[in-house]
Order: sequence, then structure tokens, then C-alpha cells
Amino acid sequence: MVMLMGISAYSPAQAIEINVLMEHIDRLWRGDTSQVTMSMTVKTRRYQRSMKMEAWSRGKEHSLIIIREPIKDRGIATLKVEENIWNYLPKINRVTKVPASMMSGSWMGSHFTNDDLVKESTFIDDFDSVISFEGERDGVAIYEVTSTPKPDAAVVWGKVVMTIHQDNFAPLHAYYYDEEGIQVRVMRFDQIREVDGRAIPMRMTLIPEDKPGELTEVLYEEVAFGITLREDFFSLQNLKQRR
Repeated sequence: MVMLMGISAYSPAQAIEINVLMEHIDRLWRGDTSQVTMSMTVKTRRYQRSMKMEAWSRGKEHSLIIIREPIKDRGIATLKVEENIWNYLPKINRVTKVPASMMSGSWMGSHFTNDDLVKESTFIDDFDSVISFEGERDGVAIYEVTSTPKPDAAVVWGKVVMTIHQDNFAPLHAYYYDEEGIQVRVMRFDQIREVDGRAIPMRMTLIPEDKPGELTEVLYEEVAFGITLREDFFSLQNLKQRR
């Protein structure tokens, strides 16, 4: 049975609490602890590049992402501990702290931001969400959720509109709008696989609206939840040693 983050799945005919649904989305790829291997492909008008990465997370406060391939980027890493984020560049053996002003900046030349990669913001903490549509669209039963930033939230989006499958609670699309209400990017989720009782989209494709033909695709190859991870695993020392 597909689970809603540890709770038996609701019947589509039942009312679902929006906070339960969005907490499920926030924790979908990380759980209490997680370890994943994934590939990223970036396509722009000027170049195309691919990389393979390994990542660990412990709740929403701790995450570590390390590039494994290509060789020239091997060991480049991003660490998050609570409100602090650092990047490590092995070629010059240097650790730099990422300021809050750079959270919306590109991560490794992709269309993903630093915030996307470490999930600094969450729907539960930073947005007010409502189910704006419930029913069938293109033959698929969905919830459409509209999320707007809370007054003091440090997020760059004016709103996020997400479609979520009613049967397995997997996200299908996320549409991001700026503060003027203009759609600026779309995230597509597909290749859904059941892992530990939850429906996980194994591929995410991010498409910027202002750059026709460009995209960044993340493909999850292996996902493990509930692994043993001590808090001190997410340290500046380990940021260098895990290379």
C-alpha cells in the first residue's frame, strides 16, 4: 500500500488535510534519513554537461551532496547544517560559506538553485497552501495545490502551483511564479517508483520559461531511507574527507 509519510493512504473520496499533504511532499525524497545516487544533465544554448552525485540527508536540517563524476569535478561538495551552507572545492582545498543572498543562485551551472539542492525552504514552514482544484485533468485524478509565501518567509517565489496524484500522492508538476504573477519555470516529475511504501518520482525535469530549449534533468538511480546517520556525519571535516 502506498503510504502518506507513514500514514495509511487516504481514499480519494476522503478529505485530506493540506498540511499533511504538503509535509508529505516536503519529506518525500529524504524521510528521516536518506542516501541517494543520482545523475544530473544540464542543457543550455551554449553547452550540455552531465554529472553523477551522491547525497545524504538527516531531516531537513542536514544534507551533504558530493559530485562523483566527471573527474574534473570529482569531490566538489555542498553541505548544509541548519541555517548554514558551505561549498567545498577540492582543487584548491577551499571551503566557502554560501551567503543567504546566493540561495537563489545557480548550482553548478544548472537551472537548479542552491535552495533547490539543499531544500532550505519548505512548504510547511514557508508557505500557506490550499487545494485550489480537486478532480480529473487529462484523465488523471489530481489535487492542485496553490502555495503562497508566508509574510516573513525568505523565498523568491510569488506562488507555487503543484499538481499531485490523488492515488499515490506523487507530485506531477510544479509551476513557479514570480512576485508579478508571471510563470518563470516548470518542474516535471515522472518515472514513479514505490520505495519503502511511498511513490517516488525518480526523474525531475526543470524547464526555465525564459530560456527556450534549455532544461536540467535529475535522475535518481538508487534511493535508501532510514539509514543510520549520526549528526556529526554532516561536518566540515567530513565535507573534505568524503571525496
